[in-house]
Amino acid sequence: MAEEARDRTNRILTIPNLLSAFRILLVPVIVWLYCWKADYPLAAWTLALSGLTDIVDGFIARRFHMVSDLGKVLDPIADKLTQTAALICLLTRFPAIWWLLGVLVMKETVMAVMGLLVIRRTGAVYSAAWHGKLATCVLYAVILAHIVWYAIPQPVSAVLVLAGAASILLSLVLYTIADLRRIRAGRS
Repeated sequence: MAEEARDRTNRILTIPNLLSAFRILLVPVIVWLYCWKADYPLAAWTLALSGLTDIVDGFIARRFHMVSDLGKVLDPIADKLTQTAALICLLTRFPAIWWLLGVLVMKETVMAVMGLLVIRRTGAVYSAAWHGKLATCVLYAVILAHIVWYAIPQPVSAVLVLAGAASILLSLVLYTIADLRRIRAGRS
């Protein structure tokens, strides 16, 4: 039974992993639609499709026991590439997005280091927590609002950027606490 569970987590070609790969392929499409075509509605729809496939791949992975170690890595990579690309696109029109992008890069850098330490100490790859999912939802909402609402007033933009940054920072703090506990537990 333990070997069957290990085989499941080592699978590569699964529907959730294919959906994550699809999301990665959508990144250049989103950039092209936003920056070169200036087709903001279609860029927003493509970003929404990416977000929807993110939800679907997570549901399928859990519901049909297709969670894999590759998926635990590939899914957040797809998220971060999509989020970073969208934020860089928005920088062409909204300079305040630098703050959000900076906080996101800081969080991901800290989490990458902590994640490597956790893997080294415990040998385990952990799935996203509720606060990470919340931060992702808030970030997508902020990005979509800026894409769809072309002439968003600066005060509204600032509030949205602050909400996005706050959710990312909250997630960073909670992940750091959890990772430090895992590292300490892995040492004993």
